[in-house]
Amino acid sequence: QVQLVESGGGLVQAGDSLRLSCAASGRTISSNAMGWFRQAPGKEREFVAAISGSGLIIQYADSVKGRFTISRDNAKNTVYLQMNSLKPDDTAVYYCAGRSSYYTAVSQRSRDFLSWGQGTQVTVSS
Repeated sequence: QVQLVESGGGLVQAGDSLRLSCAASGRTISSNAMGWFRQAPGKEREFVAAISGSGLIIQYADSVKGRFTISRDNAKNTVYLQMNSLKPDDTAVYYCAGRSSYYTAVSQRSRDFLSWGQGTQVTVSS
C-alpha cells in the first residue's frame, strides 16, 4: 500500500497563498486517481479537489473553484494543491488521498479512497 505524506501547511492571512504537497512512497501513484480533502474543527471531512492518473480529469468543490488548483508530477510521485486567495473558511486539516489503481475515475467521496496521509494544518487568519 502506498504511503502519503502531506507538507506545506501553515498560518497565513486572508488573501495569501499556500502550496500543499503530497509525496507518495512505497509504490508509484501514476495510475491512481488522487484527491485532497479537508476537515475543519467540528465539521465532517469534505472534498476539495481530485485528479485522474493522467491529470486530464480534474474536479473541484464549488467552494474552492477558481482559487485552488490540483496538479501532479508523476515523475516525482507527488500531487500538489495550489491554494490562492485563501479565506478564513479554508482553515482546516488538509488530507491527501489515493484511490486504488483498479479505479481510474476520479471521485468526490472519501469512502472511495484507499490511502490517506496524516494531514497538514492550514490556518487562515482574517
